Amino acid sequence: MPQSISLETPATVRRSHRWAQALLLAFVYATPLFFVLRMDQVTDTDIWWHLRIGEWICEHRAIPHTELFSTSAAGQPWAAYSWLFEVLTFGLFHKFGLVGIVFYTSGTVVAIAAAVHHLLRRLSSDFTFGVLLTFFAMCTMARDYTPRPWLLTILFFTLELNILLQARKTGSVREFLWLPPIFVLWTNIHIQFVDGLILLAMASMEPMLAKRWPAIQTKLSVKKMAGVSVACLIATLVNPYGAGIYKVAYDLVAQAASLDQIIELAAIPFRHLDDWCLLFIALAAVFVLARVKRPGFFETALLAFSILVSFRMQRDVWVLTIVGCAIVISYFSRKDSDQFQVQVGDVPVVAFATGVFAALAFMIMGVSNGRLQAKLENNLPMQAVNTIRKQNWDGPIFNTYNWGGFLIWTMHRPVSMYGRNTDYGVEKVLRTMETWDGESGWDADPDLVRANLVIAPAQQPLVQLLRLQPCMEQTYSDDIAVLFVGRDKASEGLQHADNTFCRNRLELRARR
Repeated sequence: MPQSISLETPATVRRSHRWAQALLLAFVYATPLFFVLRMDQVTDTDIWWHLRIGEWICEHRAIPHTELFSTSAAGQPWAAYSWLFEVLTFGLFHKFGLVGIVFYTSGTVVAIAAAVHHLLRRLSSDFTFGVLLTFFAMCTMARDYTPRPWLLTILFFTLELNILLQARKTGSVREFLWLPPIFVLWTNIHIQFVDGLILLAMASMEPMLAKRWPAIQTKLSVKKMAGVSVACLIATLVNPYGAGIYKVAYDLVAQAASLDQIIELAAIPFRHLDDWCLLFIALAAVFVLARVKRPGFFETALLAFSILVSFRMQRDVWVLTIVGCAIVISYFSRKDSDQFQVQVGDVPVVAFATGVFAALAFMIMGVSNGRLQAKLENNLPMQAVNTIRKQNWDGPIFNTYNWGGFLIWTMHRPVSMYGRNTDYGVEKVLRTMETWDGESGWDADPDLVRANLVIAPAQQPLVQLLRLQPCMEQTYSDDIAVLFVGRDKASEGLQHADNTFCRNRLELRARR
């Protein structure tokens, strides 16, 4: 019986292999979108004050330099350090509505996936290991997939690390030309551009140390690293606040260290699978560096830095994830097998397939402005805000730290506090949290005493205390929020009553 003859040539097989890899890459790039779409993007309360600032900038065609949105810090020096992000997200919201917020998060996460894979691909020719590690990294970082400027920080950090590692390996500094433009954008988008400068400083130290210790090997020279470092430092000054942006960065770092009550600023709790995935990455990276006879200074310093920042603050788990995966793939991958076949000419195929997978994800998850609006109303005090608008109530507002940004956006009025904690100081933020918990001294909180409107989460202990105060009237309540309005006329006879809170309100009113 005659044997069948295969019509597939080696070139055809290679082309099919490349196409299969291109489709697999597109799937890996798009898969993190399911994490994005499962999270309630529009209920992330910080995005709303970012949108309000972006709206103000677009309306006034200027960058604010004093606090405009808080009664507690009104008129104080203030920096909209993420102004470019705020203009971008407001533009997307203006064009697409609530879906625009999801577009920002989705697009940035896909770009991060592509950047992480490109970084790992250049460190190893093992296609399978690179794809699997990219997928693992993107799953580990899933908690960060919220509409915040830090997503662009993750992207820029990955691009910078890619450029530096490639330059160390080849000695070519041609890609260094990308770093100053990256830092110009980064400085105007997110304050964590400082992380990029730390990364650059560690890379610059290596050739200096190599002159004294021959065991440290690098193909970069002191002169080249000094030149690019100076260029990047100058690039960071291209912002509306000049060198003052560094004071803002210092204040943020100093205060974040004291605000463990804010979940994203707290240490990793090790209560979820992705926490343990991060620990696995850290241990694997330490293991591969320990088994190398002469571990590189840059890799060792970088891993130590990433462990410090990621375990200290859970919103920064992305640092250790990216750095750890880069170290692991550098030492554990097979160098000469399972070669990556997708070429530059296949990029349009990967991009198109990624777009198709993304569109399918949006369809499957039912993303629409109507559904997003319903989620918004089910999680944030939209009905309480509508009541205030309808009744046209005026006066100072007392609100929780988390709801401040949403109230700024929906009411276009200053609030007592919102997510910019540098405007208030650690003590004030903690004092407000204690007041909402009904702890001792709540009735002397100056922001609460002077407030005419209190918008309270229904489950906060302070709600029960305010219901007992004759000088406050509960005017609205639902499962999400309770609204109180000051009733000062009815409390004029309480000046000598045994009611500390109402007496404090009357005394404040008298001083006015």
